[in-house]
Amino acid sequence: MNVELKTLSFDKACQKRCDALIILLPKDTRAPSKGTAVTQWIAQAQHKGALSGGANNTITAYGDPRFNAQLVHVVAVDAHAPDEVQAALVAAVRAVSGQAQSVVVALHPLEAGFEASSDNGVDWMHLLVSSVGEATYQYSTSKAKTARKAWTGMVTFAVTQSGAVKSTFERACAVVSGMNLAKEWANRPANLATPTMLGEEAKRLAKFKGMRVEVMGPREVARLKMGAFMAVAQGSVQPLRFIVVRYQGGPADQAPVVLVGKGITFDTGGISLKPGGDMDEMKYDMGGAASVLGAMHAIGQLQPATNVVALIPSCENMPDAAAVKPGDVVTSMSGQTIEILNTDAEGRLILCDALTYAKRFKPAHVVDIATLTGACVIALGHVRTGMFSADDALAQSLSDAGEQTRDLCWRMPLDAAYGRSLKSNFADIPNIGGGRAGGSITAAKFLEKFTESFKWAHLDIAGTAWISGAAKGATGRPVPLLVHHVLNNAAKGRRGSRR
Repeated sequence: MNVELKTLSFDKACQKRCDALIILLPKDTRAPSKGTAVTQWIAQAQHKGALSGGANNTITAYGDPRFNAQLVHVVAVDAHAPDEVQAALVAAVRAVSGQAQSVVVALHPLEAGFEASSDNGVDWMHLLVSSVGEATYQYSTSKAKTARKAWTGMVTFAVTQSGAVKSTFERACAVVSGMNLAKEWANRPANLATPTMLGEEAKRLAKFKGMRVEVMGPREVARLKMGAFMAVAQGSVQPLRFIVVRYQGGPADQAPVVLVGKGITFDTGGISLKPGGDMDEMKYDMGGAASVLGAMHAIGQLQPATNVVALIPSCENMPDAAAVKPGDVVTSMSGQTIEILNTDAEGRLILCDALTYAKRFKPAHVVDIATLTGACVIALGHVRTGMFSADDALAQSLSDAGEQTRDLCWRMPLDAAYGRSLKSNFADIPNIGGGRAGGSITAAKFLEKFTESFKWAHLDIAGTAWISGAAKGATGRPVPLLVHHVLNNAAKGRRGSRR
């Protein structure tokens, strides 16, 4: 993705020589009848009823000799509806990118509306840059070179004063870079995204200042006594990896934010085998790990004055003869024994040991991210991520970061009553509760048992990490939410230190 920010007046943007000019025009704005050839054309179109909504929402001109742009595309949008603006820009860039290398997006008509949205907590520059990222991203890892169609053009955002939004633009570019990394790894087939390969990708983060990476294998994990994690991995020929990434941008004694990403690179369900239909999508079961890698990539680019630790337990869940069986009892790193009633509830098993490991960092708080339960998809669909936390301030911070980026989450309950079904006659705790009802909550209650010594939140991204159907692919969520959450907390820490 190639994007840049330039200070240009609206008239100069309309007169700039380029392959395509995109103008996002507020629905209640009338173009002046006098001015550039482009604004006069828009005014004439509005006079004839164009740009009035519905099917008359866009106008396009190709090769008009009056214009310096070969293609001019105008879209009427609600400046106070971030989701509508984002969808409009994604569609517009997709429409022109196939025939343009230089694209100018004139934002001037929307700037007042964006400022109002910013007052309500929306990071509009993130929405714009991420729209270009979504419109131009092309998966490439396992395609022949001749089949790759990555767009190599440049999108120029023209604004009244680029200096005023430079920092938010740079932040948005870093976040989208992290989203693209997360998409690429989540989209990879499992044979090209093994735990070992994921560990090698994590090592590349060490190129960033302040970033250290450690990748542990089976021997190191055995010494840590991560019995739950090892139980899941024992059914696969692919060796497990436990990835630890540390970013130090703050003082050495500053408590870090810890991000824990579920890294099941393929999930068959184990002995509790999943149905065959759509099982290929279980390559996305490492969406949590991919998003944490993407978030750390963005943090490495931005170099915030804070400390962050990323933990990624990664393995496959396979039905080998050596695989863990329903009814087996394993001992987690915390010392708690777990009766594995369903081997397809494996994510919580690898996460619980990673959460126990997080304790050693004396964290400010811990956030785990996982494609954990189909029940969360039933509850919230594919719009909002399920967010669980008993800490009001942490829950609010995550919710605010989601609203800023439109990477939305929704706080779910953690009432003690939901954990009453987590009882076993043969171990301290079973890995599933009683039945399907409230399944995302009982999964969160299981994880909660390993977080008593620190503030903790759980993000269930089963409904938001990828899209099925003809447009199948990873979304890169919740990289924006995670990065903004970390940056917001860093900013709060700086304000607190000045008091």
